Amino acid sequence: MRRAVILLSLLALAACGKDRDITLKDIRTFSGGPDEFLVLPSKPLEQPKSFAELPAPTPGGTNLTDVNPRGDAVAALGGRASALESNGASSADAALVNYASRNGVPADIRATLASEDEDFRRAKSRFTKIRLVRVDRYNEAYRRQALSPYPELERWRNAGLPTPSAPPSTR
Repeated sequence: MRRAVILLSLLALAACGKDRDITLKDIRTFSGGPDEFLVLPSKPLEQPKSFAELPAPTPGGTNLTDVNPRGDAVAALGGRASALESNGASSADAALVNYASRNGVPADIRATLASEDEDFRRAKSRFTKIRLVRVDRYNEAYRRQALSPYPELERWRNAGLPTPSAPPSTR
């Protein structure tokens, strides 16, 4: 009896610990609160030089303070944000975009991939509801789709192709 109480108390104590690496990759969410990654910081407000010369409001249009991540990134790297097309690519990359989409591009590709991924995760989580210890469910679900970096590096090197240097293996 005493051993059972000691074992039970050790299990309870071990359950109190948190493994930060696992919680960062946990696919499920347990909080009903807001997602902090959906909040976008806005640009600071600027006072116009003349209030009499303000442009007419554009309902449903864009604001000077609206966030434009692609355009801001292009401008920060020295490009012209106005060169971006509606698909987010630069007009200079039109040939590359045309070649990549030569076999057609489904208009609903994002929705299709999201639903396929949801089905995949649902199938992987059918028999994994009951666990005695916490498990890294992200790596568990996508293990077969992961690329082993060092064998892949060797494969490319053996093919005689130039490869970048890689950190030493820790295995």
